[in-house]
Amino acid sequence: MNYATQHHIGNYHNTRTETATAIAPTVGRVRQLATKTKGCKPSAERQAEIRTDSNATNGILKFTFLPKLKTAPSVQACQKTERDFYKSLSKLAEHYSIEPMQTQDFEFPNNIKLAMWDMETKLKRTHINWDSLRLVQDSKKAFLKSEERYDTGTTLYYIPIVPLFKMLKDPKRKKSAQLLVSVCSYLYHIADIPYYRQENTYLYWLYEMHKDWVEQDDETEETQYYKREFAKAELIGDCIEQRLFNRINLEMFEKRLSSFVSRDVFEIECWQLACNAFALYSEYPKASIFRNAPLPEQDPYDDDCDNEAIGMEKYISFIADTKGWLYENLSDSINNEFNEYGIMEEPSISKSFDGSKVTQESLDFENRLFAVLDDLCSLLYNYKTTRQ
Repeated sequence: MNYATQHHIGNYHNTRTETATAIAPTVGRVRQLATKTKGCKPSAERQAEIRTDSNATNGILKFTFLPKLKTAPSVQACQKTERDFYKSLSKLAEHYSIEPMQTQDFEFPNNIKLAMWDMETKLKRTHINWDSLRLVQDSKKAFLKSEERYDTGTTLYYIPIVPLFKMLKDPKRKKSAQLLVSVCSYLYHIADIPYYRQENTYLYWLYEMHKDWVEQDDETEETQYYKREFAKAELIGDCIEQRLFNRINLEMFEKRLSSFVSRDVFEIECWQLACNAFALYSEYPKASIFRNAPLPEQDPYDDDCDNEAIGMEKYISFIADTKGWLYENLSDSINNEFNEYGIMEEPSISKSFDGSKVTQESLDFENRLFAVLDDLCSLLYNYKTTRQ
C-alpha cells in the first residue's frame, strides 16, 4: 500500500556523478531527495529506472589495461583476450543462469561488444539488483566483472519513534505497539540501525548542533517552545531506547507474533510487517544493514579528495519524529550538507569471473530489509491515536 508522496533527486544515473540536491518535506512513509528544479511539489510517481542504457555504441566495451599499453596489441594478444573473454563469459552465464548469444563467428572486437551487449540486456531484465558489467584486463588475463547494487532511490530511511511511544500509551494499540517494539529491537540490535541518541551517530550530532543554535539565540517567545521540542526528543528517545535495548523483545518476538489477533487493517499491516522482519531475523540472525556497504573510494593523487559520498549511516537511522518544526529544521541542514556530495553509498557486491571461485552472496537480505524499513516508516508516520 503506497502511503507516500514521493520526491526525487533529478536524474540520478548509475554513473553516480549527479549532485544530490534538496530534501523534500516529510510526506508519507519515507523521505525522498528532491530536485531544485522541481522544488517540493508532491508527485505520486517514482524515479524512472536509473540504470544506464545497454547500447553497444555507448561504451559497453569497458577495458581497464594494467599497466597501460604503449603499443597496439599484437594478434596473439588479441587472440588471448578473446579466449579469456569467452571463458569468463561462460562462467558468468552459468552463475546467472543465462543463455548467452552465440557471437564467436563475428570479428574481434565486435564479437565481444555484441556478447556484452547481449549479456547486459539479459541481466538487466532478469536480475533486479544487477548494476554494471565490464571487461577488465590485468597483466595476466582478461575477465568479466559484474556489480550488483541495491537502489535506495535516494530515500531517507528515518524511523520515527515518537509515534511508537504514543502507540505504547494507547490501550487499543498496545499489542500492536509491542509487536513493533520487537521489530525495532531487531533493527536496533541485529540489523544495526543507528539510533539518534547515540553519540557516535550522524543524527545525534545534528540534533546537538541545532540545540546549540537555539540556546545561543536571543530569547524570544518561541525559544521556550523550541527548547521543549529538544527536551521531548531526548526524553522520548531515551525512554524508547531502554525498551529496545532489552533483548527480551527478541526472545518474545515469535510468541508475540503467534498470539497476535488482528482486528482491523492497521493491525493486519503491523502483523505482516512483523512477520517479514521475523523471517529476516530467522534467516539472517547476524546480518547488519552495513554488511555490503561499499568501501570509500579516494583518489590517491588528489590531496584534497575526501569521501564525497553520502554514507549509509546518514540516510538510515532511528529519529525522534518526521513531522513538525524540529524535523523541518533538521531536514534543511541535511539538505544543505547533502548538496555538497556527488553520490550515495548503497549496498553492493562485486563478482569477478576470472577463474577463481565466484561468491554466491546476493542482496536478498537488503531487498527484504529495506522493504521492512519502508513499511515501518509508513506505519509510524501514519499512525493515529485511537484514544478519545
